[in-house]
Amino acid sequence: MWRRARVLGGRLAGTGAARLCSKPPASSSSSSQRPRAEKRRRRLERDEAILSPQSGSAEEKAVQWTEKQEIVYTADTPPGTKKDTSVLFPSSYSPEYVEASWYEWWEKEGYFSPEQHERLSHAVDRTFSLCIPPPNVTGTLHLGHALTVAVEDALARRRRMQGHRVLWLPGCDHAGIATQTVVERRLLRETGKRRHDFTRQEFLEEVWRWKNEKGEEIEQQLRRLGASLDWSRACFTMDPSYRRAVTEAFVRLCDSGHIYRSEALVNWSCALESAISDIEVDSKELSGPTMLSVPGYEDKVEFGTMFTFAYPIDGHDGEVAVSTTRPETMLGDVAVAVHPDDPRYQALHGKQCRHPFTNRLLPIITDTMVDMELGTGAVKVTPAHDHADFLLSQRHSLPRLTVIGGDGAMLPPCGQWLQGVKRFDARQQVVEALAEKKIFRGKKSHPMTLPICSRSGDIIEPLLKKQWFVSCDEMAKRAIQAVEDGELEIIPHFYTKTWQNWLGNISDWCISRQLWWGHQIPAYQVELLNSTDEQEERWVWGRSEDEARQRAAVKYGVKPEDMTLTQDPDVLDTWFSSGLFPFAMLGWPEQTADLQSFYPNSLLETGSDLIFFWVARMVMLGTELTGQLPFKQVLLHSLVRDQHGRKMSKSLGNVIDPLDVIHGVSLERLEEKVKEGNLDPRERQVAMAAQRTAFPGGIPQCGTDALRLALCSHRMQGEDISLSLSRVQSCRHFCNKMWQTLRFTLGVLSDNTTQVTTLEETFPLSSMDQWICSRLYSTVTQCEQAFEAYELHTVTSALQSFWVHSLCDVYMECVKPVLAEQTDSSQVSSSVLYHCVSMSLALLSPFMPYITEELWQRLQPFSPAAAAAAQSSLCLQPYPSSNQLTHWHFPTEERDFQLVQEVIREARALRAQCGMTKERPAMWAVCSPSQAQVLLHFGSAVQILSRISSLHIHCPQGADQHSTPPPRGSLVSLVDHTCQLHLHVQSGIKLDRQIQQLSQRRDKLLPKLEEILSRVQSSDYLTKVPSHVRQHMDTKTSALQQELKTIEEQLRLLQDAQT
Repeated sequence: MWRRARVLGGRLAGTGAARLCSKPPASSSSSSQRPRAEKRRRRLERDEAILSPQSGSAEEKAVQWTEKQEIVYTADTPPGTKKDTSVLFPSSYSPEYVEASWYEWWEKEGYFSPEQHERLSHAVDRTFSLCIPPPNVTGTLHLGHALTVAVEDALARRRRMQGHRVLWLPGCDHAGIATQTVVERRLLRETGKRRHDFTRQEFLEEVWRWKNEKGEEIEQQLRRLGASLDWSRACFTMDPSYRRAVTEAFVRLCDSGHIYRSEALVNWSCALESAISDIEVDSKELSGPTMLSVPGYEDKVEFGTMFTFAYPIDGHDGEVAVSTTRPETMLGDVAVAVHPDDPRYQALHGKQCRHPFTNRLLPIITDTMVDMELGTGAVKVTPAHDHADFLLSQRHSLPRLTVIGGDGAMLPPCGQWLQGVKRFDARQQVVEALAEKKIFRGKKSHPMTLPICSRSGDIIEPLLKKQWFVSCDEMAKRAIQAVEDGELEIIPHFYTKTWQNWLGNISDWCISRQLWWGHQIPAYQVELLNSTDEQEERWVWGRSEDEARQRAAVKYGVKPEDMTLTQDPDVLDTWFSSGLFPFAMLGWPEQTADLQSFYPNSLLETGSDLIFFWVARMVMLGTELTGQLPFKQVLLHSLVRDQHGRKMSKSLGNVIDPLDVIHGVSLERLEEKVKEGNLDPRERQVAMAAQRTAFPGGIPQCGTDALRLALCSHRMQGEDISLSLSRVQSCRHFCNKMWQTLRFTLGVLSDNTTQVTTLEETFPLSSMDQWICSRLYSTVTQCEQAFEAYELHTVTSALQSFWVHSLCDVYMECVKPVLAEQTDSSQVSSSVLYHCVSMSLALLSPFMPYITEELWQRLQPFSPAAAAAAQSSLCLQPYPSSNQLTHWHFPTEERDFQLVQEVIREARALRAQCGMTKERPAMWAVCSPSQAQVLLHFGSAVQILSRISSLHIHCPQGADQHSTPPPRGSLVSLVDHTCQLHLHVQSGIKLDRQIQQLSQRRDKLLPKLEEILSRVQSSDYLTKVPSHVRQHMDTKTSALQQELKTIEEQLRLLQDAQT
């Protein structure tokens, strides 16, 4: 959940930056520099590769595409009414045509509501519920959201088709910091006013006005992606019912002692004047001195520099030199720390230093946390402005002196010469003053990681603040135990160790945010009318001010009217309210029907980067507040990266809007979006160079179905996903393949004189009918197993393979001659074709809802149950199961056909070697008797698919003496060790030309292979080349070696034929 933050100024062995809700891992400063330096080096190399004119492999280069004909649906269809599929079937696939009107009809008919479950004839008494990770109200969807939608919708649609009672609940997060920042910028731009120029109520009215204007933008984007969400239950985290849930949660957690108020260091944004969580902190790697723009400063500020100065030892002539990246904080120093075993400082133990500006005495303390090898080995201790130093102050009972205010200005304890000066302006003044006192010892380059507020671009300042905290230890132990006991399953399972390690080292969670937009903390500061103790803070909490007043009266033993209550102006961390989402969205704390029916959720599916930000908090809060785990399984998908392996991020300018993939977008518009972002010049240059390389003609229109299928085709339970637009284009081609298959099928069914038989009554007779039916059975079985394991890439691969390679490439080609005849066999084949197509559409429906609905509706007039299905939708049809197809399982046919496919492959290769692209020659198969039986059984398929006139079969060891051996001098190709194919080379075949062409191809490939092998075998290949690039190179090497091997075999055969 929390990213690692930089220890600013502190140099202690075994410490890192303390976090708002987690303990840092132990690591020495010197060792942590190496991975950071390596990370910087790799990033610079990637940037240079992108900027290089020769950047990218062949696969990563420009997306090649031609403009497709756009076909528009023009039939008069009022919104919410069913699309007219009786109109002329277009000649080619067009996503704009296909995706029109369907979603409005689905939504109006209530197909996404769990209530429709009662109307299903195949309904089962099982419930499937999950919530969408609520996107921020400020945002627009990116490909990470699209992946979430594609995966969750596929799971929800399948369960709905299986007859489950399904609730997939939509929501939107109020996004406290992000929303407030957007509205503040808007008001400044439009009115010239800042937030504090308004009252709190006036500002909140402006935020609600903006929210209402922005309206349902994200909801419409989700609809465009085909998400089958129940919009009647849509939830916003600032809705009145949700606010009641947040208040109830806070009060209950306070009552149980899980929430308390304390003073501690927090990550602070001076620009926002608020504490922020690590989700709002970006880490910027600096290799050395770097000038950066900082909000509130006209000139850029230098970072990546280490300053050294000396503290005089009180009563002695000596000094202690200390180093820091933040000299302005030295006004808050309260001690100097050294390692007890450091021989350089043995004589100074227990001595004191004199502060040059405040005249304070600073004790020299010893602590084993100090790293002797880093800097001077002596550490300045600034507990109020450094996480590591704060830990030291706790160990040594040191005071904590705050010298930087919430607005980033220096405070009075610094002295009049610095009071009110902005912190980074004070930095230069402090360095100059140290030089004047002749105790400045110089500065040098210092690689570092700078924490930056992602919302404002400000540099994070650790500040000591009184805040509300959640005590996490007890809840974290229960969350760990739930996984260990098997009550909660985390998929993939390798995240279980991450879960245990993080929760096992958790520390308390700061939930206060100094904002106006959000859930105002329901805690009240109490002022007793006759009290003389003004130092002590008195706090109570309640579901309302009246309840809080009654609680205060009991707590302090006074009358309710003898006090003044002031509500805490802060709001709760957005992640606190988001952590309640699985049950608050269902009406908790009220025991609503939805809460009783759908809680706990069946599943939580989200990105792996949210395992701590969101998942762990939901588990902790849900278990504590409801007594139940909020869900039974957690499915984590990988992050989506660009083709260069970089995480898609606004800060890199490489985010792709899924709507741009669906509708298409020009290169000029892509570049405009980069310019609209707040990128530094170099990042903008890299981002635009990557766009020009990858999308020189823009992004083509691919459609929703192709995008969803492409996203689900990636293995999501492993390495991060590098989405290639070429894969999305390939899925669009698959859509057109489906389209053309339906055109053929409808033509066959239209010519059929008898009605299609039901699935139960359809018994395949011919070898090819039995084979395709069994292939469908095996595909359904494979899909069932993969769905249960959440391996959606296996499902999509199996379905595409069946449709393209089994149904289209083999079966349809083989049965075309049969279907042209009006026979009993053709009637059976027509029914087989119908059911294969219809069931394949149902199998693909969860992934590709638009095109499958369009094609299924056009198929329905020929259905055996056409009347019953007339007003129905594919999304409510029974999902195909292997139990339906047991009478279609012919394992022997499937096994035997593997030999047939190998023979066909080798036959085609032999024809290609001899340049017989149009001729249909005769061939001989020399094989075993068992193989001969198989080839005879599938003889028609072999001839049609091999494009040969006849196949003569010869069995040297067989009993049949009438088989004819192949002619002498034939070209031979090995199918396996017992089967050979022979092609008689006729005098008309120009062998010399074929040999020349193959030799030229070999001479072209050899240098390429040698070049790749020289790179792969270099000494630094494994350390310098990223894993995804190495994987691509290995694949390319194997392909080249295989092709060269095949060429050598072909040359040998042809040369033998010459002689």
